[in-house]
Formats: sequence, structure tokens, C-alpha cells
Amino acid sequence: MQFHQYRLPNGLQVVIELNPSVHSVAAGFFVKTGSRDETPEVSGVSHFLEHMAFKGNDRFSADDVNRIFDELGANYNASTGEEVTMYYAAVLPEYLDSAMELLSVLMQPSLLQDDFDMEKNVILEEIGMYDDQPTFIAYDNSMATYFQGHPLGQCILGTNDSIRDLTSEQMRRYHSERYKAGNITLAIAGNLTLDQLLPVIERHCSSIPAGTCRRTLPPVVADQRVKLITRESSAQQHVMQMGAAPQGTDPQRFAAELLSVIVGDDSGSRLFWELVDPGHVEAADLSYNEYDGAGAWASYVSCLPDEIEDNLARMQKVFDDVNAHGVTEEEVEQAKNKMASRIVLRGERPMGRLSSLGGNWVYRSEYRTVADDLRDIRRLTTSDIRQLLDAFPLRMTSTVGVGPRSELKL
Repeated sequence: MQFHQYRLPNGLQVVIELNPSVHSVAAGFFVKTGSRDETPEVSGVSHFLEHMAFKGNDRFSADDVNRIFDELGANYNASTGEEVTMYYAAVLPEYLDSAMELLSVLMQPSLLQDDFDMEKNVILEEIGMYDDQPTFIAYDNSMATYFQGHPLGQCILGTNDSIRDLTSEQMRRYHSERYKAGNITLAIAGNLTLDQLLPVIERHCSSIPAGTCRRTLPPVVADQRVKLITRESSAQQHVMQMGAAPQGTDPQRFAAELLSVIVGDDSGSRLFWELVDPGHVEAADLSYNEYDGAGAWASYVSCLPDEIEDNLARMQKVFDDVNAHGVTEEEVEQAKNKMASRIVLRGERPMGRLSSLGGNWVYRSEYRTVADDLRDIRRLTTSDIRQLLDAFPLRMTSTVGVGPRSELKL
């Protein structure tokens, strides 16, 4: 494999991983913008804009964009998160030129009023759909509760009020401010040569407006907070808790990911054996979430409403034991094998490499191979986990409950 990085005259960052042993190529624009970059008045605009990007422009209509992608046999989509909006397509190598032309259209949509009015109803329906899902409600409110007063606490979808009040002019202003070439990374992974790629990139990406924009990185104030959302129709009680963890550029992020697998993976972890396997709960897990300038542990449990206190106590006992005594060498080796398998399996596909390639460059301006990731996982020891726990113990400071219970004894 070969890695190449360069910048177009308009400021667009381009990162390329060439791999002649695969049979496809994946390309994606990583726009460094998401819900944390919005003001409360335009909450949800990043996700709404992602939808609007597929409405096309004066060169390609919405029907054209979707029809041609389908004709190419492309695997294409987009996603919006707290910090990055990603637009991608995976195709056979001979169709990359056409796919790149369409992806460039997504970067420069017309944002017509009629399309805006129609898509607003779709977004409101999506908000209503997720409002019926307790797991989503728990996550959304946990982010808002833990990151209270911080941009990361803003909802990706926005609220009914913010979407209803949003105007097309506000969206156009947001697009012109955030979708600048200096705030976008184009990543490409797969089976093509540099001579084939460079003319395609320059032809389709040079028209993206030049410029840069900034992101604020305020500190997180993690006070003790509890929020209960009563849903009497829910058959289970859902509880999510969050606490401080390493930020996205912290070298301890590898140890944090490993610890989350040991303690909270969906199979073979401490929470699995203590809570899920005996049948105490429907689900229990611990995840590590890394962000730009922040990080968080997030634990989740769902069970019968009357049993939630007992199961939260069981979960806390697991956390207390890990904080006090660390983890065993056997647990570390098993978790490293799990992580290594996931890294390799994901890395065998250009689409998997695309996510890693673009994500690492956006967050750390760093190119990492599969071998780099495997090396940094394989070298971890119980001592590394101990150092991590000394700095970032499994100590949750926010609690959000969703279900029939109107109070919890914590």
C-alpha cells in the first residue's frame, strides 16, 4: 500500500491510500462540522443540510444524483455526528470519476426553498420516530446532561422547535461558513493509481470555495447530574451514565478502547457475565467515546423497572472492582484479540479503510495503517490500564433514566 497526501490550491486536504490487492475504491468527503458547531438557534442544521445535499444543484437534480449512483452500483450514503459530516461512495475503480462528480455535487447543493420545505417535514418525522425509541432518548439526553452548557451536548437531529423555526437562509449561511475547502478532507482508499486519481480530484474538487473556519474547544464541567424521563408505556427502564475519559488526541485512547471491551463489550465482558448472561438485564455495556478536546465513558443498562436499582448496584460493583484492582492479563489478551480481529476485518475493505483514513486525518492529521493500529493495541499491558484508571476511573457523574419509573434510588 502507498499513502499520499496533498492540498489543492483551494485548501482542500486530500489523503489517498492505494491498494492494488483490492477490487474496489471508496471515496468520501469528511466535513469537520456537526451538532457541536451549531448555535442553539439552528440546532439540527448539520443533519438537515446532509439531507439537502442529495437534492442536487443546477447540474444534477435529486433524481439524477440517486439514479446515477444506482447505475454505477455504488454503495453510497452520508452521516452526521457531533463533529463530522461524512459523504461517501464505494464503487468499482472504473466508475470513480463519475462517483467523484456526484460527491462534489453534494458539497455544493442549490438548497432551493421548495426542497427545503419538503425535507423539513421529513426531518420532523425522523425526530418523532426517534422520540419513540427509549435507547435514543437515553443517549440524546445523556449527552445533553453530561455536556450541559457545552457544544457537545447539542442534539444531532435538533428539536421540533429548532427545525420548525429554521429558515433556508440560515442553512445557506451555515453551509457557506462551514463547507469551505479548508474545513474538508477528501479521503480515497482502494485500487487505483495516483496518475488516474489526480486529474479526477482536481477536475471535480477545485470548485469547492476556499476558506477555513474554527471550532471552539471549551472545557467540560462534569458535575453530578440526574435526569429522569417518564415513559409509562415502556416495558423496561433504561439508564445511561457518563463520566470523564481521554480526549481524541490522548495517547491513552487505545487503553480506553481496550478497557471498554474488557468491561463492557456485548459478549465476554465483565458486564456481560455479571448482568446479561445470568438474565438480570436485557442489555448492559460500557463504551468509550472520543471527541475533539473531550472524551467520555458511557454505560448503559436496560431491565425490568422494579429491578433497575439492583442492577445499577451490580454494575457499580463491577466498576468499583476495576477501579480498585485493575484487570487481569487474561482479560487484556482476550480483549486485544477481539480488537485486532475487528481492526483487520474492517481494514480488509476499502470502505473500512476510508473511515479510518479520513477520521484519523480530521482528528489528528495522522496516517495510520492497519499495522499501526495492531501495534498500538498489541503493546498494551495491565500497567497501561492501571495508569488509565488512575487518570480516568470508571466514575460516572451523570445519570439519565427513561422508562416508567418517576424516581430512582442511586
